Parts: sequence; structure tokens; C-alpha cells
Amino acid sequence: MMTVAAARALRDGAVCFVGIGLPSTAANLARRTHAPDLVLVYESGTIGAKPDRLPLSIGDGVLADTAVSVVGVPEVFNYWLQPGRIDVGFLGAAQLDRFGNLNTTVIGDYRDPDVRLPGAGGAPEIAASCREVVVVVRQTRRTFVERVDFVTSFGFGSGPGQREALGLTGAGPGLVITDLGVLRPDPLTRELVLTSVHPGVDPETARERTGWDLRVADDLGRGEPPTDRELAVLRELTR
Repeated sequence: MMTVAAARALRDGAVCFVGIGLPSTAANLARRTHAPDLVLVYESGTIGAKPDRLPLSIGDGVLADTAVSVVGVPEVFNYWLQPGRIDVGFLGAAQLDRFGNLNTTVIGDYRDPDVRLPGAGGAPEIAASCREVVVVVRQTRRTFVERVDFVTSFGFGSGPGQREALGLTGAGPGLVITDLGVLRPDPLTRELVLTSVHPGVDPETARERTGWDLRVADDLGRGEPPTDRELAVLRELTR
């Protein structure tokens, strides 16, 4: 459901900055179903890749073999990402807070952490400059925390106006897709609100797995189950 929900969030013709794993699966699912003109950009410098299988890494040769163009990594960031030419960027996280700030750096104190995580990579640039960010993460109290231990990728800080104050050009996290449902930022407070749950999910389960008092939309939606076509393509991609 996470993969299918993420795929459905991608519109045809959009330019999508793709990471390996679930984002790549979702983007390729979208391209093979409802969004054939989706433009996939991978961090390694492949523009318009059309892989016939899921790439094993951003350096997988299938991306270069099927790309419209292959450019250097600095050009991906300096020409495509920072000027706002990327419509949608996918991100994951070890921690996420109520204002969509993400942590992939450390758990605990930065100087003496309990766990040191992989780090930032290109995530801060994606969070800052993409026209929209989609966060894909499993919903647990360990992940959905009141306040992240370290802000690796800026969401909305502590509320409205903070992105603008920092000069960030992207709109920030517009969707958070979990294994339970979908959250969106409140247009006024920028706090994440549960707006839809996946089939068979009770919204109270989402509240129980959140480290803050999670708001639930009055008009809470219910996601549609995967279609036969979506399941067939997903199985073909992941076999």
C-alpha cells in the first residue's frame, strides 16, 4: 500500500527525483501505469531513465542505458534541483516530527549519539528545493517523534513562515505516506494531519503509533485497494 499510494501521488509529465528502494519502485510503477511521461531523475546523473527492471543502486548501468541524457552529479544538483526544475522529490527518515522535519544523522545527542545514522547525502537539498517533497516512512512511535534529535532535512521548522525566513524555495513536505495512511500539512499551522488511511486501518492505530497528539481530519479519507493492474506491474518489477 505504501508503494501504490506513493505511485498514485505522481502525476503524468512530472519531473521526479528518485531514490533507490521504495521510491524507485513507486516511480517505476507510476510510469508503467497512469504516468507514462513521468521523467525519472536519479542522483547519479541519469535524466529520463526508463529502466526495464528495478535498478540495484543509483549507479546501476540500466539507468544510463535507458536515460535520455547522463550528466555529472554537480549538474543534477546545480542545474536541475537547486533552480526548482524538480517537481517531486522522495525522502525517507529515521525520525520525523509534527512539522515534517527529518533526521537521518544521529539518534541521541549529536556529540555522543546512541546511534549514528548514514547521514544527509542529497536529502537537505531535496527538502529545500523540490517543488514538493513526498516522505515515505513506516509509522511507529520511534519514528514519529515529538521533536527530532537532529534536523537533517528541513520541513516546516516549528511552524508557518520558517521556510520563507530561511530562503528555501521548495514547498516542503506535501505528503507523508506511511504503512497506515497519508498525512498532509495543515495549510495554516503546517502541522501534519492524518487525511487518509489505507484499507482496513483504524485511525486510532495511527494515533497510537505517533509520538505526538496526532490530528485526524474531519473528512478522513479511505484509500482504495491496489488494482489488479497495479499488483501485476508491481509483481513484475519486484520479481
